Amino acid sequence: MAKRFFVQLASAILHNGNLPGFITGRIWQAQPKSVCVPVLNCYSCPGALGACPVGSLQSTLAGTVLKFPFYVLGLLLLFALCLGRVVCGWLCPFGLVQDLLYKIPSPKLRKNSVTAKLSYFKYFIAVIFVLLLPIYFWLQSGVGAPAFCKYICPAGTLEAGLPLVALNTGLQNSIGLLFGWKFLLMLIILGAGIFIYRPFCRFLCPLGAWYGLFNKLSLFGIKVDAAKCVNCHACANICKMDVKIAGGSECINCGECKKICPTGAISFKTKF
Repeated sequence: MAKRFFVQLASAILHNGNLPGFITGRIWQAQPKSVCVPVLNCYSCPGALGACPVGSLQSTLAGTVLKFPFYVLGLLLLFALCLGRVVCGWLCPFGLVQDLLYKIPSPKLRKNSVTAKLSYFKYFIAVIFVLLLPIYFWLQSGVGAPAFCKYICPAGTLEAGLPLVALNTGLQNSIGLLFGWKFLLMLIILGAGIFIYRPFCRFLCPLGAWYGLFNKLSLFGIKVDAAKCVNCHACANICKMDVKIAGGSECINCGECKKICPTGAISFKTKF
């Protein structure tokens, strides 16, 4: 779907439009950087023009004073109610990376009962690594820790860790086990993306877990006309995500199912 690819590409460029940062290796820190964007896009990426909502949420929970993240949660709720997982399918730069990797000719592992169960694992990641561990570390030491960003996020490693290390000698001299772990995890996830469609989005992404909860309520996205639907499951069968029906929590609203629905029951809620 060429239209979606160009929207994804434009989104990746817009979210990382500080091009001089990729030359200087410096993080842009102007005032607008405090504004959260809807996608998983690392604040520390040299090109990033906004703040990652997951990182911002954890930063609020990881300070020396534990605060309720009203601002970040408010924006996350707004993004969820407006876009749902349209963010995942059309706007997320790391989603685009995985889409491109999956195009590499190779044997593909199709979705099955195991991947369907694994799709719930991202909710565990969201609760434990994004919410509970930062609070736990704060209770233990008085200073929280952004556990998801620190120990897991492959988007942060790809977009921020690698460029910053490549462009800063001081960082090259201070690489330790933690960077090695995150680099290895990133390679595993990206490598898996050649054979498995969007493994990070399906199994690990806490932002996708959040947006999935609001997918049926969001202003934009896929909808199914129940009066026309004949329960043929053509939409679920063609979808590479672990959906049970178009527009469900695992649907990234790519629109592929819309083209093959035999009764025309599938459409976008709002045309875009």
